[in-house]
Amino acid sequence: MHRTVQSVPYGYELPVEREKGTLIYYDSFERTTDEELDLAAEIAVSRSFEKLVLYPIHEETMRRMSKEPISPYYKREKRLQDWKRERQRDEIAIDGWEGKRKKYTPIDSALRHLTESLAAPHFIFVAPEMANLFASFSSFEDWIAKIRLLITEEPKVLHPRLEQYRSRWDSAGD
Repeated sequence: MHRTVQSVPYGYELPVEREKGTLIYYDSFERTTDEELDLAAEIAVSRSFEKLVLYPIHEETMRRMSKEPISPYYKREKRLQDWKRERQRDEIAIDGWEGKRKKYTPIDSALRHLTESLAAPHFIFVAPEMANLFASFSSFEDWIAKIRLLITEEPKVLHPRLEQYRSRWDSAGD
């Protein structure tokens, strides 16, 4: 093998590749406050994510996942766009794929879309209720091997699968 000699200035350090991966905030954003959105943006910066993607869930999807009433998709998306415009941050994006579909989208389809279109590694930022709901799906074990969860706060009640895969998720409060 042939060696090449390189000279560098005194004190030179290799540039550190800081930003990697995507933090995906998967939520209905029905009751999400600006402070919670700001927390997600701060976590994305502090953990050196390349991008924060807000993924609002369509009302048909939420009706199947939860029995709670939910406002129309376009209203929740507009609120997220207003919040993003106020922050003027380029590393924040809103994924409108589910709004274009205008129907129920299983979490498997949503995660497949997100993981195929965004930079890896993928971290899914969810509320404790959504994490427990996600863990109840049969495909959870397949997905938890490909992604990591970042839960807004430590769940009071853990689904058995969340307990089993404790090493694959963190609490944002840590």
